[in-house]
Amino acid sequence: MLGSSAVSLDRLTGELGEAIDGGADGAAAGGSLFEACHLLEEQAPLRRALTDPTRPPEGKAKLARDVFGPHLDAAATDVLATAASLRWAGSRDLLDALEQLGVVAVVKGADRDGEGERLENELFTVGRAVADSEELRTALFDPGRSAADKQALVRILLEDKALPGTVRLVQESLTDRHSRVRRALRDFARIAADTRNRTVAFVKVASPLGDGERTRLADALTRQYGRAVHLNVEVDPAVVGGVSIEVGDDIIDGTIAGRLDDAHRRLAG
Repeated sequence: MLGSSAVSLDRLTGELGEAIDGGADGAAAGGSLFEACHLLEEQAPLRRALTDPTRPPEGKAKLARDVFGPHLDAAATDVLATAASLRWAGSRDLLDALEQLGVVAVVKGADRDGEGERLENELFTVGRAVADSEELRTALFDPGRSAADKQALVRILLEDKALPGTVRLVQESLTDRHSRVRRALRDFARIAADTRNRTVAFVKVASPLGDGERTRLADALTRQYGRAVHLNVEVDPAVVGGVSIEVGDDIIDGTIAGRLDDAHRRLAG
């Protein structure tokens, strides 16, 4: 998100954080923001009215309160009213912002309850389960099933096994806004880490890391990136040996498989 949309999102993120830190229910606010996002996805005329730069900000804010106030969480309604009063580079940027703010709200609510670390780990675990289980992928990607049906399946599978916030975010990853569940969950994990003032590192190794190895790797990455790092570790025998690390746009491939691939490319060249 660039330009005016990025500035608007930054302001809204701060406003939402202050509301939750002040006692607002993060889970309720997050759910309401997701609902607003879905409604505005379907109602393009309303979305355009709320983001029309030629309309007075006060009028757009009032319209947002009139439409959403009777139905959604108070903190979310306040955020929506502010969002309508701000500038957006494109009307669909508002949708992306509302979904990201929904994730932020759920994460901050979990973090306030001391469950932020668990939520991050659960998002990664679910993503790995989707990647590893053909049966689960078939069920979640079945074009004959509605998004609501898939969300109900997730609720049944994860109920009493994962945090309510995790369940809500996994359900959000199954909406039509996302073509791939695992990619959406990785994006949500990055937002979660950023919300908690950390960087997420996706790590691939041939065999599980010991506690000492995890600590040393996390400490080294923390020094390199200047902020705390949360490790999501995937065991993949295909890497043969060594470690592959992905942090944002940075990829550090120290695996034997990676070096062999590089050698083959050099020989072919």
